[in-house]
Amino acid sequence: MTERFGGYQNEIYLQGLGGIFPPCSTDATKLEESAREILEPGPFWYVAGSAGSGATARANREAFDRWRLVPRMLTGATERDLSTTVLGTPVPAPVLLAPVGVQSIVHEGAEPAAARAAASVGLPYVMSTASSTSIEDVAEASGEGPRWFQLYWPTDNDVCASILARAKAAGFTTLVVTLDTWTLAWRPNDLDHAYLPFIKGEGLGVPLSDPVFRGLLEKTPEEDAPTAILRWISMITGTDSTWDRLPFLREHWDGPIVLKGIQHPDDARRAVDAGMDGIVVSNHGGRQVDGAIASLDALPEIVAAVGDRLEILFDSGIRTGADIAKALALGAKAVLVGRPWVYGLAHAGEDGVRHVLRSLLADLDLSMGLSGHRRLADLTPGSLTRV
Repeated sequence: MTERFGGYQNEIYLQGLGGIFPPCSTDATKLEESAREILEPGPFWYVAGSAGSGATARANREAFDRWRLVPRMLTGATERDLSTTVLGTPVPAPVLLAPVGVQSIVHEGAEPAAARAAASVGLPYVMSTASSTSIEDVAEASGEGPRWFQLYWPTDNDVCASILARAKAAGFTTLVVTLDTWTLAWRPNDLDHAYLPFIKGEGLGVPLSDPVFRGLLEKTPEEDAPTAILRWISMITGTDSTWDRLPFLREHWDGPIVLKGIQHPDDARRAVDAGMDGIVVSNHGGRQVDGAIASLDALPEIVAAVGDRLEILFDSGIRTGADIAKALALGAKAVLVGRPWVYGLAHAGEDGVRHVLRSLLADLDLSMGLSGHRRLADLTPGSLTRV
């Protein structure tokens, strides 16, 4: 029996008697609005913005509203067990922190603060290649906490191999390869503010600390930052990879490999054929293709196609415990959550991230119990109705 996450609400009420209140809202759907009051327009819209008109981001949320939980009574759901194992990683609940880069633009604590918060609640932290700090710094902050590494795939194989070796040596167990962001989409909010943190040197903690990448430069990044920045940007943007490059990753990573950005059943089947261990059904939170299918709408068909052959994770649009329950009921093994905890970071650093995560877990725990589900396995398509 795992921790009763729902007990967090009692903790909040009791602390309130002493005049102590949460660092930000317990309602993740309100965090974007309050974060906008804290952050400058450039950083805020870099996190909150979407591709094009924002249609895909809206579709992600609308898709959750089309599915409704159907509560069942007298199921003995007093005690719940949310624990599971995701690609060999034991977790107290089926929730991971999605890879989010450039966290230094929202809070000085940046990635280490988020990694410490994740470790404190036992959830896996998925570190982005676009981290503000080095692989080793994030690993140190994570301590004994579970950690995965997300790869933006460099075109230089030696640099890629070096980054993977560093991640493995630092205790990252699972590799998440993002496929849908080989170049930046048309993002009007960022363009209107002419805001791209990478060209200012933000989010380059991984390459600028990599010995192989540094060895390619005539001058060190400290001596000639603009050249180093442009060299890295050209290495990870502008080139769409192909399926025949996947064996390279297997050669240089002996743990589970997950492909993130899958939206079509045929791509899911190709992932199986390529020997991948998992996929993330994701549209990058609506940040890459405007007018694309909502991730939740893509999930059932992908589960039907490959759900018995690899582990399927879900990303894009998660805001509440009910959202998590719906994704699990439709076949996801676990979910990745991004923007809500980033807003928590903006509000209160490590404490803000921890609060958002604990709120989300409490919401999931209580939603499961009150809808009559004691275990994750109880969540099935029969738990839902479509409206």
